[in-house]
Amino acid sequence: MAETVLITGVSSGLGHGLAEVFLERGATVYGCSRRKPQGLVDKGMRFASIDLGNAAGGGSALKEWIAPVSRFDLVILNAGKLGQIRDMQDAPLEDLRGTMEVNVWSNKWMLDVLFERVSMVKQVVAISSGASLSGSRGWNGYSISKAALNMLIKLYAGERPDTHFTSLAPGLIDSAMQDYLTNLPADDRFEPLEILKAAKGTEQMPDGKVCAKKLIDAFPSLLDLQSGGYADIRKL
Repeated sequence: MAETVLITGVSSGLGHGLAEVFLERGATVYGCSRRKPQGLVDKGMRFASIDLGNAAGGGSALKEWIAPVSRFDLVILNAGKLGQIRDMQDAPLEDLRGTMEVNVWSNKWMLDVLFERVSMVKQVVAISSGASLSGSRGWNGYSISKAALNMLIKLYAGERPDTHFTSLAPGLIDSAMQDYLTNLPADDRFEPLEILKAAKGTEQMPDGKVCAKKLIDAFPSLLDLQSGGYADIRKL
C-alpha cells in the first residue's frame, strides 16, 4: 500500500523537494503552503493554501482538507521562517513573536487537529536545525524557535506513544533562505555567514530535491531512535 504523507511548506526549497520525490515514488502526498506549487499539483499532489501564521483560519482549513484521510504514515513539519540576522537586542519583539508563531505554535495546532481528526499518525518528523543547539550570534528568533520546536516534539512524544516523533536537522540546503544569508555583507559578528558563503554552489549545500532524497531514505531509520529525540542527518 502506498504511503500517505503530509508536508508543510511545499512551495519551494526542501518542502518542494520532499513532495516531488514522494510523488515520484508513488506516495499520496498532501502538501500545504501559502503559495500554490502548480507543478506539484499537476503531478497529483493534494494541495491546500494554509497560512501557518493564522491559527484560527489555518486550523479550519486544515480540518476541511484532511477530512477524507483516516491515516497518515508520515507527517513532515517543514515550514519555517528565518527572520533577519541581527543581534538579539536589535530584534523587535513583534518579529520574534511572528517567528515563534510559524516555527513553533503552528506545529502545535496542526498536530492537535491531526490527532483529533485522523485515527492513525505513524510518524512525525519536524524539520529542526543545528541552530537550535549552537546559539550562534545573529540567529536569534530562529535559534529560539527551533530549540522550542525540539521540546514541543519531545513533549508530544511523551503524550502520544503510538506515534513516533523526531526533530531532524537536515543539513545545509540551497534555498531562498540561503540566498538571503549568503548575500548579506560580511560581518565579523556573525561567523556562520562565511561558512555558508563558502558552501553555496558546492555539494556541501545541495538543492531541495537532492537533500529530500537523502532525508526520505533516512526516515525509516529514525523509527529505531527514541521517540521525541533530536537527530542530525549528517550524523546518522
